[in-house]
Amino acid sequence: MSTRELVVLGTAGAVPTRRRNHNGYLLRWDGQGVLFDPGEGTQRQMAHAGASATELNWLCVTHFHGDHSLGVPGIVQRLGRDGVPHAVHAVYPGENAEYWDRLRYATSYYGSPSLIEHPVTGPGETLQGNGFTLTALALAHSIPTYGYRLAEPDSRTFLPEKLREHGISGAAIRELSGPLLAECSAPRPGQKVAFVMDTRLCDNVFELADGVDMLIIESTFLDSETDQAHERGHLTARQAGEVARSCDVKTLVLTHFSERYTAGDDHLFIEQADFPGAVLAHDLDRVPLPARRTGS
Repeated sequence: MSTRELVVLGTAGAVPTRRRNHNGYLLRWDGQGVLFDPGEGTQRQMAHAGASATELNWLCVTHFHGDHSLGVPGIVQRLGRDGVPHAVHAVYPGENAEYWDRLRYATSYYGSPSLIEHPVTGPGETLQGNGFTLTALALAHSIPTYGYRLAEPDSRTFLPEKLREHGISGAAIRELSGPLLAECSAPRPGQKVAFVMDTRLCDNVFELADGVDMLIIESTFLDSETDQAHERGHLTARQAGEVARSCDVKTLVLTHFSERYTAGDDHLFIEQADFPGAVLAHDLDRVPLPARRTGS
C-alpha cells in the first residue's frame, strides 16, 4: 500500500528548546520524500524518526532564516555520504541564492550528491514532480519567502458494479470514453498539501491552502502577541485557524512555536485555532493524510 504521511522532525521557531527541535518536516508520498525546511539537527531527528537520506527526492526551503535552513549542509553531505543514487530536486528562493550556495558548500564532504536546483523568484512558479505538481508562491515575511503546495491531479475511479452491469472487463476498461466512461466511473479528486511558514496573512496564504487535505502552517504566537506577530511577519494560532476554515482544509497542523511558550500553553493554540480536528505538532509525530475527498 502507498504511504502518505507527514513526519514531524522539529517544531520550534527561531530557537530550539528542550522539547522542540528546529524545524523539519518530511512528507512521505507514495515512496517519495519531500523534506521541507531542514533546521539545525534535522539529520539526528531523521534518525530518531526512522527516516533516511535515500528517501529524499525533494528538498524545499521556504526562506533562509537559520531555523529553516541550517540543516541544509548536513542533509546535502548525507546525500553524498550515503551514496543516494537518484537526483534530489532543491527548491529555494532565488533572490537569496547566495545563502543556498554557502549552505550547500559549507564544508568539505565526501561524495557527490546529485542536486537539481530550482531557484524560484518573483511571484513563484509550478514544478512538475512524479505524479504531482509543486507550486511555490511568494509570502509576506522580512526576507524573500515562499510557501509550497503539492497537488495530485484529479482523475476518475472505476465503479466495479457499473462495469459488471455493462459486461466490461480487462483491457476494454482502458478503452472507455464519453458517456459510458462517465457512467462507469466517478471523479477522484487529487490530494493536496500546503506548507506555509513565516508570513503575515496575505492572498497567497489563502491560495496555497485552498481546498487542501492537509495544511502545515506556522502558528508562532498566541493572541497576546498579535501585534508582535504582524511586526515580525508571523501568524498567530487564531489566524492559522481562520485560514483553515475559509479554505475548506481537512487537516490543520499547527507548528513553529515561539520558545516563550511552555507545555502548559499547548491547549491555548488548539483553543485559539478553533478548528475541528486541529493537530498541535510535536517532534517525531506522524500525521497521516486524511481520507481522500469524494468526487462531485
